Amino acid sequence: MTVAAEHFRYVQQLVMERSAIVLTEDKSYLVDARLAPLARAIGVADVNGVVDHARSRRDPALEQRIVEALTTNETSWFRDTRPFHALEHLVLPALIERKRASRVLRVWSAACSTGQELYSLAILLEEKFPQLRRGWQVELVGTDLNTEMVRRATEGLYSNLEVNRGMPANLLVRYFEKEGAHWRARETVRDRSRFVKLNLVGKWPPMPTFDVVLLRNVLIYFDTKVKTEVLCRVVKQMARGGYMLLGTAETPSGLCPDLVPMPTDGTVVYHLPVG
Repeated sequence: MTVAAEHFRYVQQLVMERSAIVLTEDKSYLVDARLAPLARAIGVADVNGVVDHARSRRDPALEQRIVEALTTNETSWFRDTRPFHALEHLVLPALIERKRASRVLRVWSAACSTGQELYSLAILLEEKFPQLRRGWQVELVGTDLNTEMVRRATEGLYSNLEVNRGMPANLLVRYFEKEGAHWRARETVRDRSRFVKLNLVGKWPPMPTFDVVLLRNVLIYFDTKVKTEVLCRVVKQMARGGYMLLGTAETPSGLCPDLVPMPTDGTVVYHLPVG
């Protein structure tokens, strides 16, 4: 069943208000697909019943479940490959050299979904930078507006289908333990990673400044005004001399002049100069 036009407009407005994500008119199929499981969960006949239920009862919890169902959670291990190559060969060596005195390294994965991006980075650190295990304070923080995504990321438990999306077999057996039909990230990966609920367009909890920010495939869902607000806000949370990685279709050009592009090996890293 197709969501009624009136109900689509309600969902469209709700998602915009809560997450600033723009649901264009051609996304009605997405509302149908994402809200159908929610309809079954609350015991109503269809997607239109979900919206009727939320509107008639003014149920904040149900409204939040609608928003969370409509926020995209596409992710994979070592996604797009080239950004992780840039982290390994440019970003992390530069930071390790520059921060030899403080020996503190902080990374933020914004809109982290179920945690694959942050855990991929944790594995990269274990594989290529073992010196960070000795005398360094390494903080890896993932945030997402979706409560269930934060819970799943913290749990670090993935299905066979999920681990088969980009995880090399040798790294799977080294950094994951088999649990029934699932794989759980080992403590060596999980103990330096933490996940927190955070809405990029909402109120933020107190956070430190970060040396690396992964804001990948997030800005594409916002209009220009919100892109600028979010990007500038994130930049203020970066340490001077830090780096930002965006998605392949994203650029801060015209939005935040503080970031300096550094093209490298088929991707672009953005640097926040010290001075």
